[in-house]
Amino acid sequence: MLFNSFSFALFLPVVFFIYWFIANRNLKIQNSFLLIASYYFYSCWDWRFLFLLMFSTLLDFYTGIKMSEADNQQRKRVWFLLSIIVNLGFLGFFKYYNFFTETFAEALSNLGLNVNPWVLNIILPVGISFYTFHGLSYVIDVYNNKITAERNFVDYAVFVSFFPLLVAGPIERATHLLPQIKRKRVFNYNQAVDGLRQILWGLFKKVVIADNCADYANLIFNNSSHYPGSVLLLGAIFFAFQIYGDFSGYSDIALGTARLFGIELLRNFSFPYFSRDIAEFWRRWHISLSSWFRDYLYIPLGGSKGGTWKKIRNTFIIFIVSGFWHGANWTFIAWGALNAIYFLPLMLTNRNRNNMEIVAQGRILPAPQELISMIITFGLTVLAWVFFRAENMEHALSYFSGIFSLSLLTVPKGSDFISTAIAPAPMFCLLAFFNIIEWIGRAQPYAIANIGTGWHRLLRWAFYSFIIVLMGVYMKTDESPFIYFQF
Repeated sequence: MLFNSFSFALFLPVVFFIYWFIANRNLKIQNSFLLIASYYFYSCWDWRFLFLLMFSTLLDFYTGIKMSEADNQQRKRVWFLLSIIVNLGFLGFFKYYNFFTETFAEALSNLGLNVNPWVLNIILPVGISFYTFHGLSYVIDVYNNKITAERNFVDYAVFVSFFPLLVAGPIERATHLLPQIKRKRVFNYNQAVDGLRQILWGLFKKVVIADNCADYANLIFNNSSHYPGSVLLLGAIFFAFQIYGDFSGYSDIALGTARLFGIELLRNFSFPYFSRDIAEFWRRWHISLSSWFRDYLYIPLGGSKGGTWKKIRNTFIIFIVSGFWHGANWTFIAWGALNAIYFLPLMLTNRNRNNMEIVAQGRILPAPQELISMIITFGLTVLAWVFFRAENMEHALSYFSGIFSLSLLTVPKGSDFISTAIAPAPMFCLLAFFNIIEWIGRAQPYAIANIGTGWHRLLRWAFYSFIIVLMGVYMKTDESPFIYFQF
């Protein structure tokens, strides 16, 4: 069930009505209903994988209790390792089995040993990377005595499978979400209106910006050998806006939907394309995943403490693992490694925390130096996205060779985009409008959080109506899935 689908447009108000007007008499009933709704939402993708989600949930719930009851550290560690091994085992099998099998076979082939790898036709369960990390963070926190084990299975299961975040995050922490689930929730009109406003902007990002940029990105990347470097660069820029509009749009819809139910989820994006260096970009992009790897991998490895080589090692580990988390392809590993290379000079010169405040805070326009820094950071990010979007390493390297050629100086022609649904001029106007609104709202949790709140009601609703009209005009007729569903 897609957030941008007719079925979700029916599902959400029905769940909202029952949640607040029928199931609100008792917190246990309310949470039980929320769990049933979440399981139904997930089963709409493939009901068979619902059992995998339930097994993972039950395993971590039981493991948490057994760790809290363990009478010695060794027994506690056994239960901890059991959960870690099983969870990562499922994730590794469904997501990485074929990759490792084919890589191993290729390595043997290079040594002169020809083997026929046993490749499986495996369907990746939607959201497995996200709900696995929910469970892992809970088990690790219980093991480290940061939280006590939850003994109410329904409450814990809602934490893992709350439907707005189930299939593509944000990756929640038990310390943040579980207390909200266990607390009586009262309908808050202002919170609900704010949620609807965030849903509106998230839908605009997805159906207007991401889906239409996807037409250009797909056309150019799928036919990259036929285009000059200038068009290839445009293709990478279009993909940059596609993936941002798609994933941050999903996050906005998820956070807005959760607010309708009186729940606040972790923020996942904070206007990353206005960053002035790569370190700032990673503090603003996919925040829940970046902070997860920081807390559960980078810091345990020693973080930025220790000698220079240890800092370099830890930086490459966290970025490469982050890249590999996204998919079983060498392109994702290269994407992670390239971002590590971007990040290292900042860390080694202690400049990775220079830009902690909002860019051009209190000013309408950025200073020239800020503008130059943003352009350079965006350019580096766009180049890294080539690895993320390319089919394989050969495609990525071929794409780069096309960009860094004399044809980069040619002027793109309108005929290059003749098969796209929207002509280039309207597409650039939409991107300009989008970036202006994002810039105006960059100090807020999401772009239109405060835009129009002080206006006259007619003017405010005219602004919202304009966004809805744009969605009606430029929305695709077919339902386009979100990019991060494949991860």
